[in-house]
Amino acid sequence: MSLYRNTVWFLKGLREYTKGGYEAAAKHFAAEDLQVDVTGRSYMITGANSGIGKATALAIAKRGGTIHLVCRNKDRAEEAQKEIVANSGNQDVMVHLLDMSNPKEIWDFAERFKTENRLHVLVNNAGCMVNSRELTEDGIEKNFATNVLGTYILTKALLPALEKEDDARVVTVSSGGMLVQKLDVSDLQFQKGTFDGTMAYAQNKRQQVILTEHWAKEHPKVHFSVMHPGWADTPAVRSSMPDFYEKMKNRLRTEEQGADTVLWLSVSPAVTKHASGLFFQDRKPVSTHLPLASTHSSDGDEEKLLQTLQEMSQKFATASCKL
Repeated sequence: MSLYRNTVWFLKGLREYTKGGYEAAAKHFAAEDLQVDVTGRSYMITGANSGIGKATALAIAKRGGTIHLVCRNKDRAEEAQKEIVANSGNQDVMVHLLDMSNPKEIWDFAERFKTENRLHVLVNNAGCMVNSRELTEDGIEKNFATNVLGTYILTKALLPALEKEDDARVVTVSSGGMLVQKLDVSDLQFQKGTFDGTMAYAQNKRQQVILTEHWAKEHPKVHFSVMHPGWADTPAVRSSMPDFYEKMKNRLRTEEQGADTVLWLSVSPAVTKHASGLFFQDRKPVSTHLPLASTHSSDGDEEKLLQTLQEMSQKFATASCKL
């Protein structure tokens, strides 16, 4: 990451990504955008037992949606389910256990889910920032396995279900940190040089933006969006970025503020006025690149990313799951 990108991004963050940035942006929100009843619509939210995922699930449940919480930890998932039901009065909140770093498990889950449920909106919220280079049991670097390959497989596997529904959407929770990274297809699993978990995460989030742009072109029946929640006070930030949290804790957004644009993208009729495939911050589409930061990728590199993910995903797919 260049000093220029780092400096410009951090100054932008202090102005836009903090609680103050949210409050300034919220002055221009249309209240009616979220005054909706989504009874009868089905929402899957990954990583939904805490933080932004849980706040999103609760807000949608309050508006009548059927909620599918996709979580790794059974106890925490069931606790979140109880809280959401109690605070929303909505009984249609289901728990599904899934490790988003396990490709075969994702395939199997998605195939079962499609036979038993309808799906209108998929919220790809689950993510991780592991600060040392670790491999999954399949030999895949853990950040890449969870944030990119897992998101890719779940989305692609569920697209047939989404394409059957009206106003189907896929919302992916990315990060403004991706602005400091240019796509690097030469080292997708961070085998070269000194491992930096923060930069690995930012690279993953850049890849999610590129995936969203390509999915939007390939699947016109579904509205795709990717977003930055700002700097929010979540358990993930506290555990993965303790130094950042200590420095910024008094300026961080609440979980609800971080979830606001995820909620808006998931339920508001206003969203479909925007083209599919855009990157959003505080309910507005914004650029995916900093000025003069040289982070644009070539068509060839983007195709290589897609081809690599396609090939990796197929290694773990059963015959009935082949894309």
